[in-house]
Amino acid sequence: MFMVIIFPVISENNLIFNLFQEYVDLSVKKNVKIMKNIGTFTRLSPQGLLRQLTNCYESTCLQVFSNSVSWLIYIEQGKIIYATHSVEPFDRLERQMRRLSQEVPLVDNEVRTQMRLMFENEDHHLPNQSPEYEAISWLITEKHLLSTQAALLIQELVKEVIESFLLIKTGTYELAEPLNNLPKICKLDINNIVEQCQNQLQNWRYLGRYISSPYQRPYLLVSSKFYDKRLPPLPENLINWMKGFSLRHLAIIMNQDELQLTLSLYPYIVKGSIVLHEPDPPFDKLPKTCVNSLLSAENSTELVRGKLLTLDVAPSTNIHRETSIVAEDNLAVPPLVQDVAELPKTVDENINDDSEKVKINTKTTQKTYKIISVDDSPTILKEISRYLEDENFALVTINEPVKAVMSIIRHKPDLILLDLNMAGIDGYELCRIIRNNSMFKTVPIIFVTSNKGIIDKVKARFVGASGYLTKPFTRAELLKMIFMHLA
Repeated sequence: MFMVIIFPVISENNLIFNLFQEYVDLSVKKNVKIMKNIGTFTRLSPQGLLRQLTNCYESTCLQVFSNSVSWLIYIEQGKIIYATHSVEPFDRLERQMRRLSQEVPLVDNEVRTQMRLMFENEDHHLPNQSPEYEAISWLITEKHLLSTQAALLIQELVKEVIESFLLIKTGTYELAEPLNNLPKICKLDINNIVEQCQNQLQNWRYLGRYISSPYQRPYLLVSSKFYDKRLPPLPENLINWMKGFSLRHLAIIMNQDELQLTLSLYPYIVKGSIVLHEPDPPFDKLPKTCVNSLLSAENSTELVRGKLLTLDVAPSTNIHRETSIVAEDNLAVPPLVQDVAELPKTVDENINDDSEKVKINTKTTQKTYKIISVDDSPTILKEISRYLEDENFALVTINEPVKAVMSIIRHKPDLILLDLNMAGIDGYELCRIIRNNSMFKTVPIIFVTSNKGIIDKVKARFVGASGYLTKPFTRAELLKMIFMHLA
């Protein structure tokens, strides 16, 4: 028996006919649900979106928009290929590569710098294309990563992104066509990823009375409360770094799981010895892990007394145990980063020269890193000083580039911020001179410039620059760059 469907003659290029035929083709497929290509979260939660796409066995790019942040989730036949959001994607990639540095030993600081110069802040990417995913593919092509190592890296990136995605309360979504040229490095099971993310978020919610985001920044108040003998002592190196970096970034520096690190600080936060500042922009745009007080007084007391095992915090050796990955080979579980850079001694010198000014944070006696900023613009130097004034750095500003070399030799900085376009001597030549001195072969040199061209970035690499910061920049971007090269 045959069924004949007669369509009326349709003008305008048979548009309605084509749309109806697509509907018929989809409807006859077994166990397939039709999903709108555009919508809001009024009736469909983020988890519901993923569930529908899984059930539909879709191949698509899910684009979600909320609070000026956009999420991209690439799905092929019900599996996640990759996920990202628009808030500092290369910061996220940098952190995860540092965290897995033992597992990906060929991706050292030089390779990461080259990667960022090539792929970060480029304008040629398509709207639903992810530049950091392209960077991962490049690392595989250049043999800095094996496919299995890249799959492990992608898994951790996806989990971090999906965690924030599940926290969205209101927003809009669109389903876009998947990119045919997107390389398929691995496929992740959506249900397993969502389950792990929900468990992690539940752990954060237990801390919700005092902590609302892993991007909050802890500051230690030097007072009598700090010396409460009922509290375990904090490690000295943790105290030295606890000045401007978020809980998430501190965890990378301290080679700890971020929840375990937060739990170690939690009693001090409750007692008031540590205060939490709100996340720096643009991290403040991401949804909070806990908006209301979800922690009962009883659980709060248990945490303060040190009974922290009520939280199901997975040890670092088991962080990958439940995720299903389809890649070339089975992956060994990576340890976290083992080494933290030694902190230099406290700077106690003052220089009173019109062309050279030293600003030292004297609020505490903590060890400090010394940073030199060379720029012939007093405005830029003042802005950098303002950005770093509350941080644990000793900043030397130099506004006469011709005097910079001798000042750099005298101060022996841990990091140099260098303008590119200066009167008398440009940044390329100055960088070349500094690198020719054996004392500064490994000192990070970061160009701070308004030049955005790829040729400028390549030239910067040839003369030995470690990084490239484009003006105008935010405080978060400056701290990110400093953190990346000093941690």
